[in-house]
Amino acid sequence: MNLSFKLPTPLDYFGTLVQSDAHFHLLEAAVSLGQDDYPQLDVQQVLAEVDVLLDRLHRRLPADAPPMHRLRMLNHFFFHDLHFSGNLNHYHDPQNSYLHRVLERRRGIPVSLAVLWLELAQGLGLPAHGVGFPGHFLVKVNLPHAQVVIDPFTGQSLSREELQARADAWRSSHGLAGAPDLHLGHYLQAMSAREIVARMLRNLKEIHRTQEDWLRLVAVEDRLLVLLPQAWDEYRDRGLARAELGQLAPALRDLETYLEHAGESDDAVAITVRVTELRRALD
Repeated sequence: MNLSFKLPTPLDYFGTLVQSDAHFHLLEAAVSLGQDDYPQLDVQQVLAEVDVLLDRLHRRLPADAPPMHRLRMLNHFFFHDLHFSGNLNHYHDPQNSYLHRVLERRRGIPVSLAVLWLELAQGLGLPAHGVGFPGHFLVKVNLPHAQVVIDPFTGQSLSREELQARADAWRSSHGLAGAPDLHLGHYLQAMSAREIVARMLRNLKEIHRTQEDWLRLVAVEDRLLVLLPQAWDEYRDRGLARAELGQLAPALRDLETYLEHAGESDDAVAITVRVTELRRALD
């Protein structure tokens, strides 16, 4: 009798990591994104490297160090000793979203740097969270008598005035200057691990779309739809990318799924036309 076993794919592995919000390990899920470009990537080895950094931090701190002291030590270690910083010169390099490469190069974008920083902060017992601030991912720590908000791209601690100025600048650049303003606290709400990974994937998606790298774009969409099964726009975008690759039958399935759930979307007519074209091509 011949026994055959199907080895799990990187997408299968990702699916096991993100199926439950209660057991969602942000760092592991984020590291696994690199397996699309690096199929032999050992995710557990990367996690072990981060554990080594956390152990180094613990050895520098007394067990009874107050939260503010732990936060200051973490920031000095992360931004000064390890020299993590934003990749200003190559901001749109997809390597900035692969955490094993961020660890190697000590360069990243705000959200990838934040994921590493958050893992260390939480390992020190700090109540740290990611913040989907408009236009720029931030991190925050809720201390007993204060909330500290930090830009993971620079390590800068941001005052309320600086945060308001950033929010106002973003609103102005998006034509919202005259719209009713939202309280600053609205922009500082904590993001879930699922939302953070989705943000990382959408950053990669935008890079691949700009470069017309349809194969990589489809791989990102596959992950987004495992992560967010009811994100109907992602079916549309995967379908359009599949059509560019000549994968007509899968493209048609995706676009039909989008139309089934899109309702009165602005692009429903255009996508209907594309569906008709694909059906004719398949006849």
